[in-house]
Amino acid sequence: MLPNALFAANENISLPDFGDSAGSVISPSYERRLGQMFLKQVRQFSRIIDDPEVESYIQTLGYNLSSHSDNTEQPFTFFMIDNPVINAFAGPGGMIGINSGVILNSESESEFAGVVAHEIAHVTQRHLARMFEEAKKFSLPTAAAMIGALIIATQDPAAGQAAITGIAGFNVQNQINFTRENEEEADRIGISLLAKSDYDPRGMPEFFERLQKISKFSQSSAPDFFRTHPLTTSRIADSRSRAESYPEKKFKNSHAYELIRYKLLAKTLKTPKEAILFLRNRLEKNEGGLSEKLPIRYGLAHAYILDSAYAHANQQIKHLLKNDANDVSYLLLAAKLETEQSKYDSAFRIYKKAYELYPDYKPVIMAYGRALMDVGKAKETRDIIKKYERHHSHDLNSYALLGQAESMLGNEIETAILQSEFYYLAGETKLAVEKLKFIKQRYKMDYYQEQRVIARLSELEYELELEEDIKL
Repeated sequence: MLPNALFAANENISLPDFGDSAGSVISPSYERRLGQMFLKQVRQFSRIIDDPEVESYIQTLGYNLSSHSDNTEQPFTFFMIDNPVINAFAGPGGMIGINSGVILNSESESEFAGVVAHEIAHVTQRHLARMFEEAKKFSLPTAAAMIGALIIATQDPAAGQAAITGIAGFNVQNQINFTRENEEEADRIGISLLAKSDYDPRGMPEFFERLQKISKFSQSSAPDFFRTHPLTTSRIADSRSRAESYPEKKFKNSHAYELIRYKLLAKTLKTPKEAILFLRNRLEKNEGGLSEKLPIRYGLAHAYILDSAYAHANQQIKHLLKNDANDVSYLLLAAKLETEQSKYDSAFRIYKKAYELYPDYKPVIMAYGRALMDVGKAKETRDIIKKYERHHSHDLNSYALLGQAESMLGNEIETAILQSEFYYLAGETKLAVEKLKFIKQRYKMDYYQEQRVIARLSELEYELELEEDIKL
C-alpha cells in the first residue's frame, strides 16, 4: 500500500461513468465525434499524462484486455489522468480514462487490470445506449442532450444532475437503478476478461474489498470510485464468488507495471525530496530479491533527477543497467539523465542504441526526437518520425514534434497542415477547418499538397457539421 496521502481528497472533480454509446441510437461516425468532443472536455479540466511510457503501458494493457472481448470491432482509446484520487470512467466512442491513483494504490497488476476490464465491459455491453433505450422517448437530439448533461457533470456534478433532470421523459431514479445493474454486469464481464487475458480474476474483488476498508476507516478519504461506481456488500460478495470459480494459480506482475507504478509515485508525492525519502526507506526495508528492488531503484532515480541530484541518480541507474544493459526503460532513463545535464553526445549514444534495439517503440521515438530538436537537428527528428508513421498513427505529441521539425526546416505548408491535424485531434475541428482554408488561400502548393488539403478539408467540414448538429 502506498502512502495514505494518496487517498486524500483534492479539488479535482470526479468523472461520471458513461458506459457505451454504440447501438441503434447513435451511428458510428456520430459516436466517434462524441468521443473526441468528450476527450476535449476532459483535457480542459484534467491533465492527461502525456508521458509516452505511461501511454504505451496503459494502451498495451487495455488492448490486451479488449482483444479478448466479444466485440473486437469496438475501437478504444485508453489514457491516464494525473490525479491521485482513485477513479476511472468510460466515455462515448470507447474513451476510457484511468486516474493515476488507481495504479498507485493497486497491489498487483491484476487489480489494476480489473478496473480497466470493468470499464471495457461498460463499453462492450452498450450501457449508455441501453440507458437511452430504457427512456424510450429518446431521439437523436435528446441523446445528444443527455451526453451534454453528462459532460457538464464532469465539471459540476450538481449542474449535471440538474441538466439530466430537465431532459423530457427521463427519470433520474430509474437511471440510478439502471446504473447499478450496469455495474454488476460490468463486474461479471470484466472478471471474464481478466481470466481470458491471463490476469488473476481475483484482482477485481480484492481491489473492491480494500477500497471498502479504506472508506470505513475514514469517510473524508473515501475513494471517489464509490461515487461513480456504487459498491454494495452483496455486489462485492458476488464478484468474489465469480472470481473464485476460476482455477487458482500464481500470477506475476509485469516488469512494465512495476516500473510505471514507481515512476508515477516519484512524480506524485508533494516534492521530489519526499519521494526520495519514501523510496529510499522502501528500498532499505525491502527483503525481497533483486527483481523487487529494481523497480524501486528506477523510481528513486526518477526522483533524484527531479531533485537535480544527478550523481545519486547515476548510482541508481548503474545498478539498473548492470542487471540489464538492454532494458528500454533503463536506457531511456540513462539518456534522460544525460540530457538533463546537457551531455548530448553521451545521451545520443544511448538513444541510438535504444533506437537500434526498439525502432518501433514510441517512447524511444519521442524521447530521441525531442533530444535531436534540442540541438537543432530537425531533419533527423523528421526522418525518424516519418519512418515511424508508416506503420503507426499520430497523436497530439507526435504531431506537435513533427510540426516543430517542419517549422525549423522552413516548410511552412507542411507545418500548417500538421497544425490543422493537431487541432482536429485536440477536438478543435472548427480551428482545423479554418487552418486548411487559410492554407488554400495563403500558399501556392504543389499538386500533391493541394489534393491532400482539398480532400482533408472536405472530411473535416463533414465532421464539423456533425458537431454542430450535436449542439453540445
